[in-house]
Amino acid sequence: MADSTGVRHAVARSQSSADTASGRPGRLPFVVSVLAAGVFLMGTTEFVVAGILPEIADGLGISVPDAGLMITVFALGMIVGTPTMAIVTLRLSRRLTLAVTLVVFAIGHLLVAVTSSFPVILGARFLTAVATGAFWAVAAVVAAQAAGPVRSSKALGIVLGGGMLANVIGVPLGAFAGQSIGWRGPFWVLAIVAALAAVVIYRQVPREPPAGAVPSVRAEVASLRDIRIWLVLAGAAIVCGSSLAVYSFISPLLTENAGLPAHAVPLVLVGYGLGAFVGSNLGGTLGATRPLTVLFSSATATLLVLAGLVVYSDDAGVTVVLIVLLGLFGMSTNPILIGMAVRYADRAPTLASALSTASFNAGTAVGSWLAALSLGAQNGAGGPLLVGTGIAALYFVPLGLLVRWQRGRRLAGASIR
Repeated sequence: MADSTGVRHAVARSQSSADTASGRPGRLPFVVSVLAAGVFLMGTTEFVVAGILPEIADGLGISVPDAGLMITVFALGMIVGTPTMAIVTLRLSRRLTLAVTLVVFAIGHLLVAVTSSFPVILGARFLTAVATGAFWAVAAVVAAQAAGPVRSSKALGIVLGGGMLANVIGVPLGAFAGQSIGWRGPFWVLAIVAALAAVVIYRQVPREPPAGAVPSVRAEVASLRDIRIWLVLAGAAIVCGSSLAVYSFISPLLTENAGLPAHAVPLVLVGYGLGAFVGSNLGGTLGATRPLTVLFSSATATLLVLAGLVVYSDDAGVTVVLIVLLGLFGMSTNPILIGMAVRYADRAPTLASALSTASFNAGTAVGSWLAALSLGAQNGAGGPLLVGTGIAALYFVPLGLLVRWQRGRRLAGASIR
């Protein structure tokens, strides 16, 4: 009980200081923007591979599906590393944790940039993913607590928007650089920028006030008994699995199915990124008041977009429009799902945030793996579309159960009154 009381007091102090720093209710603390910049780097490295898969395959002398393992292994690293690091770093300063993860991130990218061994590259991607997972988990908690309960969804929308902005700027620039100066170029840039960002993050993230007792692992795990948390985590895995099964192999989809030239791929990535950026921010804002309505609307729209891609992927114009819409709807639910998980596990916010990130990447790992298998089948570049559509249809199972649970609880409360 003492441990959980200490956590609640720490959260209350963080929220109080955030309200004071913000100056007025509608303004978020500056630290939210700083964390969004860090997430921008993480988002860039997670998805930059998708835009340069053919170049990586040619440079290393491997097949495109094998090169896609760089995405799958990264997702696996996030699955393993995010909850593990959330527990390991419970007793560490969150400011120090964020800075150290960026240093490890830089080292991982340096290894990818200098080696020609594909196993070493996969190992470096796994290491980078572990650091990325730790950063995401801690950054989400710091942002949510700094903003306070009323604005936590909006703050998470901004922070996750850094990852979406990576799709607008970082990933397309990485694809352009990879096509122009070689696929190793983006990894050199990310290594250098991450080292500089570690210094900035350490200076800008405020010191934490004394929080009394440090939460124990047992207390954190005990707070995850709420079935709603696991329904939210299932939804997180499914939403990323559906969208990123397609996005992971977007380059062959655009060049082989839609018939676009390779130099047009970065431009389409910009469109997807813009859609994802707008969707993440809209989702965070609208989801603050009607989360389940937004989740159901986005799930329906995502399923329809993927079904449209299955039918019209040989039409370049329609494909480009649908890819933009996939970013808009497919990524709009992420801040809502993380916010709900953190709220339901109020005594274990770091672990809940970590498990949310792990769930997103579990979906990415499974989705990209199944998409890679389908790419080698007779469906060719259209295979990932079928995989994504099938996964998207499963999204309504956890959402439906969550609505039913909420409705049952509401009726039970009314009968008691």
